[in-house]
Amino acid sequence: MIRTPLTRRFDLAAPVVGAPMAGVAGGALARAVSLGGGLGMIGVGNAATTDFVAEQAAIPADDGLPFGIGLMAWALAERPELLDATIAARPALVSVSFGDPAPVVGPLHDAGIAVAAQVNTADDVRRAQAAGVDLLVAQGTEAGGHTGHRATLPLLQEVLALADRPVLAAGGIATGAGMAAALVAGAAGVWIGTPLLACPEGLNSPAARARVCAASGEDTVLTRAFDVAQGLAWPERWPGRAVANDFSREWHGREAELARDPDAARRVVEARRTGDLSAAPLYAGESVGLVTGERSATDVVRELTADAERALRTAADLLA
Repeated sequence: MIRTPLTRRFDLAAPVVGAPMAGVAGGALARAVSLGGGLGMIGVGNAATTDFVAEQAAIPADDGLPFGIGLMAWALAERPELLDATIAARPALVSVSFGDPAPVVGPLHDAGIAVAAQVNTADDVRRAQAAGVDLLVAQGTEAGGHTGHRATLPLLQEVLALADRPVLAAGGIATGAGMAAALVAGAAGVWIGTPLLACPEGLNSPAARARVCAASGEDTVLTRAFDVAQGLAWPERWPGRAVANDFSREWHGREAELARDPDAARRVVEARRTGDLSAAPLYAGESVGLVTGERSATDVVRELTADAERALRTAADLLA
């Protein structure tokens, strides 16, 4: 069994955290990840309701499984009730990313809840550590969804050099060998999202899961087009990595024009309502080509961990 500061802190069998992907990572996915020995997370988007938080958290909690909840820092100023609902749900971990975590670390710690923050730059590391977070997640640009611009491996190495607390690696990790590489580099665990996008426990549609399985690693684009079209208040420094579609091919790089085109905006909003993947965003990372079929998140985590253990034993042989 792989033992790290992450597994010891949360009593896990695997140093794996399921990324809190809004619209995908609900309570059933979190439960399945935790059943596999990792820590499942529930993604809370800026439009989520407090009832959603309570209902989804109850799914892993009713089985006595550890789970976490992911919040977006930039959204909490307008939606403070999401923090209240999160604290009431009593997760083991809350991630507060994409903005300054400082205002919420105190209330979470007062409730006995550990806090993580995704970081994309050295300045993010300094700010998160000053805020008192317990875990840092070095999220590289290979990650799906909203992310920064630096590659995972160089970012991870810099974060480890700056950090005085456990660091998880995120972005592009989808195999046991990749997980082992992150652990050997010094990470306390991995934070995975894309490998879970084709799991039937997710909140995403069967059509979205099928599209993920059909995509290759060259099919993603890092773009603000979907956020601009929907008028979302995502800070510009965090574009989103998604599977390219007709809409992104037309509008990526033309965001200024897009902001003045209400018809294009309505196209994305309607596509999200109807599940039209030619215009709706389907966020996925560069490891999407390694996701080739639907299977339970429990099996994903168990296989990832077993393969990482084998890779670590093989790596040890290099010193013989």
